[in-house]
Amino acid sequence: MKEWRSREVRAFRSAGAGIWEALRSERHMRFHAAAGLAVGLLGGLLRVSREDWLWLLAAIASVWTAELFNTAIERTVDRISPEKHPLAKAAKDSAAGAVLMTAVFAAAVGAIVLGPPLWRLCFE
Repeated sequence: MKEWRSREVRAFRSAGAGIWEALRSERHMRFHAAAGLAVGLLGGLLRVSREDWLWLLAAIASVWTAELFNTAIERTVDRISPEKHPLAKAAKDSAAGAVLMTAVFAAAVGAIVLGPPLWRLCFE
């Protein structure tokens, strides 16, 4: 039992280290973190419903997940293929496209969830 816990703790530490490394080294990851924090603060200020929080958190988590995969793919491709290659470019462009798709989804969720209460706060 103790050995299992030790492995689980190491796994969580490794995962945390990966997230921290992406935050430290990737400008886009820092942008997404700041945007997620801003959305969280705005959601709290606007007192969104529990259901809306689920949508906001899913959108934030999706973008973070996509950005972490993008970072992993880019670094793996750079390690395997340091020279320029069309397949390396295609892999990196596809990973970046996945981040873009999730960011568009997150922006739509933000507009749908936060737009109406923000409009009421500002214009009514």
